[in-house]
Amino acid sequence: MKKLLAVLLLAFAGTSLAPAADTYRIAVIPKGTTHEFWKSIHAGAVKAQREFAAQGISVNIIWKGPLKEDDREAQVQVVENFIGQRVSAMVLAPLDRRGLVAPVETAVRGKIPVVIIDSALDSKAAASFVSTDNREGGRIAARNLGQALAGQGNVILLRYAVGSASTEEREEGFLEVMKKDFPGIKLLSTDQHAGATRDTAKRVAETLLNRHGRQVNGVFASNESSATGMLLALRDAGLAGGKVKFVGFDAGEALVAALKAGDVEGIVVQNPMRMGYTGVKTAVAVLRGEKVPAVIDTGVGFVTKANMNSPEMAELLNPPLDQYLK
Repeated sequence: MKKLLAVLLLAFAGTSLAPAADTYRIAVIPKGTTHEFWKSIHAGAVKAQREFAAQGISVNIIWKGPLKEDDREAQVQVVENFIGQRVSAMVLAPLDRRGLVAPVETAVRGKIPVVIIDSALDSKAAASFVSTDNREGGRIAARNLGQALAGQGNVILLRYAVGSASTEEREEGFLEVMKKDFPGIKLLSTDQHAGATRDTAKRVAETLLNRHGRQVNGVFASNESSATGMLLALRDAGLAGGKVKFVGFDAGEALVAALKAGDVEGIVVQNPMRMGYTGVKTAVAVLRGEKVPAVIDTGVGFVTKANMNSPEMAELLNPPLDQYLK
């Protein structure tokens, strides 16, 4: 991979890859392409593209990412291919905060600006970082779960994947508040990772529930797939319906339905459409020579059965995907 990156860098050294003014090809690269979260990112990118078209600015969105959220090599290859295609800019949600550093820095040295979205990268090469305050999202989850348990009981944290900066921030925020504000709550497990799919998450969740059995009073899972897998395991174990207080992260269809049914206490919600939209807007601003913020916070909230029908939350739970993706 290092040889390929060196070749790409030499090929573009000293060459500006930005196309003619007001005509841009923006590669938008998610961590995966199956979860509803990424479809919302895609819809936001298309929304930005349409707004630019209305202004007479030609922006062509190229959407491509790995199928599964644990395929780091596939995402690296996607980035390298876009460098080779001389796209104008990239909007990237890195699967691994370290594993994507080299290809991103190669792109930037080759005059292809990169805007990072969703999950941080251990590099200062990116033009901007557009994301949820994930640590605060984890804190919100802990506060609400702790309050639902009245500060007493036993809790499991189901992590997502090693190297995923966004979910690691959520998990650390959750643990920070649990340890500081809820001394009466015991953390039964905090080191198990769900993996990339709801099926792997379900298997890990089943193992945790089998191990800890009826001791469990509360659970937090830090992304859509881990939360969906945990939901399925809780139902199979007869622990859903409020028997175990369950807080998830991200508003997938299954989790929203479970919230209505009373199987989920609450969901920490991001605004992925805004993230995709802002990522593309920021990339074009960079290409047009405008100054952009180093960090852009796209917001985070907590939805419950009581507030899910409010206008603010309803839009986050049911983004208008069909309007932009059909």
